[in-house]
Formats: sequence, structure tokens, C-alpha cells
Amino acid sequence: MPNQGDKAVDDSPTDLPCLEKLDSPTGSPPTASLSSLMELENCVSNLSLAHEIVVNRDFSFKPKSPPTDSLEGRVTEIVHRAFWDSLQEQLHSDPPNYSHAVILLQEVKTMLQSLLLPAHVRLRSQLDEVLDMELIRQEVDHRVLDLHRLAEYIINTMASLCAPVRDPEVRALKDLKDPVELLREIFRVLGLMKTDMVNFTIQSLRPHLLQRAVQYERAKFQQILDKQPAALDNTTAWLKAAASEEASALRARSDSPSPDSPGAVTAVLNRAYMRLLHWDPQDQKYPETALMDRARLDALGQRLRMLVLEASVLLLTSAQCGGAVFSLQGFVGKLRQSVTALLEGSHTRDADLKGVLLGLGETVLQQVNEALSSQGGAALPQENQDLLKGQISDLWKDNHPVRTLIGERVQGFLQAMLRGGPAKRSPELPAPLGLVSAELAELGTAFGRIVHFNRTVFGPFCAPILRKLLFPPGEAEAREDSR
Repeated sequence: MPNQGDKAVDDSPTDLPCLEKLDSPTGSPPTASLSSLMELENCVSNLSLAHEIVVNRDFSFKPKSPPTDSLEGRVTEIVHRAFWDSLQEQLHSDPPNYSHAVILLQEVKTMLQSLLLPAHVRLRSQLDEVLDMELIRQEVDHRVLDLHRLAEYIINTMASLCAPVRDPEVRALKDLKDPVELLREIFRVLGLMKTDMVNFTIQSLRPHLLQRAVQYERAKFQQILDKQPAALDNTTAWLKAAASEEASALRARSDSPSPDSPGAVTAVLNRAYMRLLHWDPQDQKYPETALMDRARLDALGQRLRMLVLEASVLLLTSAQCGGAVFSLQGFVGKLRQSVTALLEGSHTRDADLKGVLLGLGETVLQQVNEALSSQGGAALPQENQDLLKGQISDLWKDNHPVRTLIGERVQGFLQAMLRGGPAKRSPELPAPLGLVSAELAELGTAFGRIVHFNRTVFGPFCAPILRKLLFPPGEAEAREDSR
């Protein structure tokens, strides 16, 4: 996707790209006019939409349908019912009143025209001829309007334009005799066809967007930055926290830490992105440069926490009942299925997780004892059962030693994937964590794709911030002069 000019942040300070207007003022931002705010909102909306189309291969628009039990849904239903009831009354009056029907026919014509491609020259001409609104009004005045004839033409036109998936719904229109029900269904199916056309256009444009995605997103974010200079404040705080953590880690590993050593920029960035997987949902100061991927990163973070808990349960179970049970055919799969099902959705609050883990211990013990019994063995000693239940129930604590160990190994595994090193160079995984290695690798791949694209797009915006954080003032210039 990126060309040679679209590089992520490099480790060398002299190679860090720079953009103008990146420094955020310390005071309050100036008051913006309404037009400026609207323009800024449009920039953010266009940037978010383009990003979603590029990174989400399954992205598609869906017809808006408010929940039926919501206020919006109830109001919409009442208004629509009143409109169609009014149309029903008009068409069944003597003589029929076609004032609303003519308006609907005009809207149907407009919707059909929106579905036409430039090559549909003949069809466009025919549509103008058959749905000639001036002629239709004259027919209404002379009471010779044939609504069913027009509806038949509309249905045939829809059949020639719709996607194959809509063929059954279009064919079903031909069986409707009541004009009000027919018009209502025509509008519904036309709405679906318009959505299909939009999604088809998105799929067609995606290859072109992929080629220009980096340049487009970078340019749009620069427009936002021009209008809102404080749009990097959260990103600055995010990178500063990561740099501080990296410096602490260096001091713990070495007597003479060197935060400006080669690879420092990459290390800080990787640590910063790893922090997004463990972000406090109550913390609203999310980095602006990662905001468009927050939902995806939050989902990955929740999945990561689930895998750590799952592997921790497996490790504790293996330690108490021995490896013989784990070697039984089908035991691990059944145990994992139970653990995953019980933990699902319980990881968002510690109170929920604590309650679930109490029941999970009972389930694990039941399956272990059943497996031992099937092999003619005795159940686990009561002391081991109590110990296992207590250890599993204590996993809700973030500082639980087993959970901490698994978390550190997973952290190292993901960091190794971000560095691009082969799997064999990642920290050795405990055996139970190896049982979830496929899911962990899949998660790491998805995480790596997000990080790589984000660094490619926003590298030039993060570079000046990192330069100020990692390299003392004047040092980068001195290094450049010495070359």
C-alpha cells in the first residue's frame, strides 16, 4: 500500500519526517465559528469513513431501521402508518385522489434514476418517457391514470437493475394487487437496491482507495490539525507515558540505560501500541491518531484478556491433576469449550468475573473427575480440589501470580510479532498457553496489521513528538552536523 515516501517512524533521529503546525498550544483553543466546526466535523467524518472502508474488508452500509421499542422507532411507525392510511383513503375515495400518489411516483422515478449507470442511456430515456410527470398529472386531471400499468413498468425496471439477491423480492411485487401495499413495498425494495448500489460502489472503489489510503488519511488529518491545533495533545501524553515506561524498563535491565540508543523509537512505539490493548475504558484521553481503530483495538484487548484467563485456568488445572488427564483424547477440547463459554462476556467487570470464576472451578473439577473416572482412576484428593477451586476463583485479581506470568509471556509474544521476528525468537510459551497459540497468533496478526497501517499514516505526526521526548534539544542537530 505505502510507496517509498510513506515510511513509518525510523529509529534514527535525522531520518524522522516532520510536518509543520504540529505543536499544540498550552492554553485553551480559540473559539471556532460554526462554519469552521462544521467543516472540521466533515473532515473527521470523511476520514473515519475512508479509514473504515480501507481496513474493514466486510464494511458495508445497512438500511437504517430504528429499534421498534425505541421512541424513534415508535414515532417512525406512527408517522408511516398515518401516511399510508391517508394514501389508502385517497385512492379509495370516489373519485380517487391521486395527489399523494403522484408525489410518490416522482420519488420512485428519482430513486430509479439514482440506480442508473452512465451506460444506461436508452433506459434513462425510456424512464423519462414512461414516468413523464407532466403527462401523469394531465392523466390525473382527466381521470385516466392507470396506476397498475405504471407499477408494472416500475417493477420490470427494478428487475433489470437489481442485484440477483433481490430477485425474489422484486418478483413478489407482481403478486400484490392493492395499490397502497404495492407502492409501500416498491419503496422498501428500492431502498434495499440503493443500499446494494452503494455497497457495490464501495467494493469497486476499495482497490483505488487502498492505493491512496495513506496519502488521503494523512492529508485529512493534517486538515484537522490545521483547524484544531490541540488535536495531538492526547497522542503526546500517550507517547510520553510509553517513553517513561520504556526508560524504567531499561533501568531495570541495565546499569547504564540509553534511551536514545538505536531502536529506542521502535521500542517506545511498540510499547505505546501495546498499552492500547489494556486501555482503561473510563479514560477518555485516547490518542487521536489511534481513535479510528479504538473499537477494533478494544475488541482485541478483550479477546487478549480472555486468552490469558483461559490459559491460566488450563495451567492451574494441569498443575493440580497432572499431565495424564490432559493427554486423554477430547479432554482438552471439552475443557476449553467449557472455560470459554463460562468466561465469555465476564471480563468487562471484576465483580462479574469473580462470580463466574467461582462457578468455573466447580465445572473444571467435575470434568477432571469424570475424566479420571473414565480411566478407572480415583477422583482428585479433596485437598487438591479445594486448592484448585481457590486458585481459579482468585484469578479475578490482576496481580495473581499465574495470571501475571501468562500475561507477561503473552506480552512478549505480541511484542516479538510487532518487531517482525520469527515465532521461534519469541519468549517460550508455557504448555497451556501453547493450547491457545493459534488464537494468539491470529490476534497478533490482526493487531500487527492495525499497528503497521497506523504507523505508516501517522508516523510523520508522531515523529516530532518522539524526537522531543527521546533526544535532548540540540542533540539531533549536533549529530547531523558531525556527519
